[in-house]
Amino acid sequence: MDRRQFLGTTAAGALAVAAAQQSLAAGSEQPGPASPSTKLRVRKFYLAKPVPSWPTPKLNVQDEIKRLEGELARLQKEMPDVEFVGGDLFRRPEDLGDLKARIGDADAVLVFNLTSGVGNLLGPIAKIGAPTILFSQPYSGHDWSSVAGLQKAGMKIECLATSDYHEIVDAMRPIRAIHRMKESRLVYLNTTPASKSASEKLKAAWGADVVSTDPKRFNAIYATIDDKAVRAVANRWKSGARKIVEPTDEDILKSARFYLTMNRILADEKAQGITINCLGLFGAKQLPAYPCLGFCELNNRLFIGACEGDLDSAITMLLFRYLANKPGFISDPVIDTSKNIVIHAHCVSPTMMDGPDGKAAPYIIRSHLEDDKGAVLQVRMRIGQTITMAKLVGGEMMLISTGKITDTPAVERGCRTKITTEVADARKILEGYGYGLHRVIFYGDHVRDIKRLSRFMPIQVVEEC
Repeated sequence: MDRRQFLGTTAAGALAVAAAQQSLAAGSEQPGPASPSTKLRVRKFYLAKPVPSWPTPKLNVQDEIKRLEGELARLQKEMPDVEFVGGDLFRRPEDLGDLKARIGDADAVLVFNLTSGVGNLLGPIAKIGAPTILFSQPYSGHDWSSVAGLQKAGMKIECLATSDYHEIVDAMRPIRAIHRMKESRLVYLNTTPASKSASEKLKAAWGADVVSTDPKRFNAIYATIDDKAVRAVANRWKSGARKIVEPTDEDILKSARFYLTMNRILADEKAQGITINCLGLFGAKQLPAYPCLGFCELNNRLFIGACEGDLDSAITMLLFRYLANKPGFISDPVIDTSKNIVIHAHCVSPTMMDGPDGKAAPYIIRSHLEDDKGAVLQVRMRIGQTITMAKLVGGEMMLISTGKITDTPAVERGCRTKITTEVADARKILEGYGYGLHRVIFYGDHVRDIKRLSRFMPIQVVEEC
């Protein structure tokens, strides 16, 4: 199975995630949800003593700036959504002028120390409050040694003490996430609106909006979805499956119509994700199907489909979309301390866990395990893959750990998609567990990015193992 079979037309760039205002299925006339696409603005500053000593009194400062500008230009193709502006050279404190006006509304400040002895320039820049990144290449200066103190003083600063210029690309990931979150919206679907206090907290911390809707609106739109578009989506899902076990054609058609309904609501609301009280509403016969297949397709395209009205998991998935360009798999963890493993299980999973440009995992179409109804996916993830387990709680605490997939159990217990992960300390996870059952799984080790993000945002990082 390739992604064309599963997704039809998809749009996602490696960094910017292309705006997908286009049809998603043959015969569908409706637009899809849009990705935020405004550029990040990063202000550049260069710092050098009036008379260089270290790294050498022969340093030609202008030549050094020209060389660094060339390195940035070389990296630009990997950061098409980043606009580097400015390039002021500061040599004395009086050169700084009105720093707040110079920085303006820039998303971040990128500082290059060209010589030692520029701490009296770096401190005032960081004090302005914009996320600040010091790139300190070897033999440039010793002022990297002041960064830890500035961080302890509460300043939003990170240091790249490295000869690898590509780390600038890496450092843009949390800056991008912060910028994109401010442009994002999540839809909450339930009989009652999302918690006002939770929504206000997310808005205050991240700038993301939460908008509520209800089953009545959903079902009205569901009834208007074009039959031809529904059949096209359902046929694509069926043709991509290794096999179909319990669901009927009607179950899959209902799921396809459900997906296209979510797609329309996201487009109407200019939102990037939706979370639904799916178990409760389907069980109460207020929704016509489970959203699981549709959630898979949304997540494959890096739009968020999150189970059980879980705003914390939804906002976690949204953050990692911008931070890592990867979808998330919401999990009900199962802990086995005797084997030092955590088994992650749920009845919905993306198939494109590497991101839209990766390879799709094989899947089987099954019924929802807890009631043997509807249509869901059983996805076989990659054995040997490093994963990150994460949850952003209340917008202010990030629970995080890593593991490695060692098995994809096919037992008829627990949810349909399951991965066994070897972890550093399963008992530590067990004894410290809290903040709800769900965690979200992402391919790759993203702990470093989360810790860097915490330099710029007031979030507490808690390593669960």
